[in-house]
Amino acid sequence: MRPLTLTISGFGPYAGTTTLDFTKLGEQGLYLITGDTGAGKTTIFDAITFALFGTSSGGNRLDFMLRSKYAAPETPTYVKLKFSYGGKVYQITRNPDYDRPAKRGNKTTTEKKAAQLEYPDGRVVTKNSDVDKQIREILGVNGEQFSQIAMIAQGDFLKLLLADTGPRQKILRDIFSHRLLQHFSGSAAGTVQPLKP
Repeated sequence: MRPLTLTISGFGPYAGTTTLDFTKLGEQGLYLITGDTGAGKTTIFDAITFALFGTSSGGNRLDFMLRSKYAAPETPTYVKLKFSYGGKVYQITRNPDYDRPAKRGNKTTTEKKAAQLEYPDGRVVTKNSDVDKQIREILGVNGEQFSQIAMIAQGDFLKLLLADTGPRQKILRDIFSHRLLQHFSGSAAGTVQPLKP
């Protein structure tokens, strides 16, 4: 998965709307995000992970914590990610639950969490659970696995390296789809033969 553009609105420390254009960084797909403490590095990870999976990169921020406390009441909170995978371009938009001014009167109402996934052929999926399922099928990993292998944030990659063999193998199997390599049979002599497809 290669991020192309990321739009953040009323999210984390981003009071307004900000768009990051990753295409300016080239096509290698490996990016180093650096900066001082509090500069917003983790927010970029959170925004990408939230767009894809509906959770923050660390999984420890609830929806109400994603709304920027600096945003004007009328500023919507959402994340929009355009990304390429397998030579195809997808776009996903998500918003968490958050309070906003009601359309009538001086009251507030809750904007319910929502997601929308746009396929390269123009097809659109909008139900949260359907979007979650489709993203899992497209990328082949869930949010926790994605945070461990796609975004090395605050020592999460170290967790993968130090994980027990079982969980680590499952993550790597899901990423590289090496079903045939998994089906080796050993003989009594200890030789290993690949299983024919």
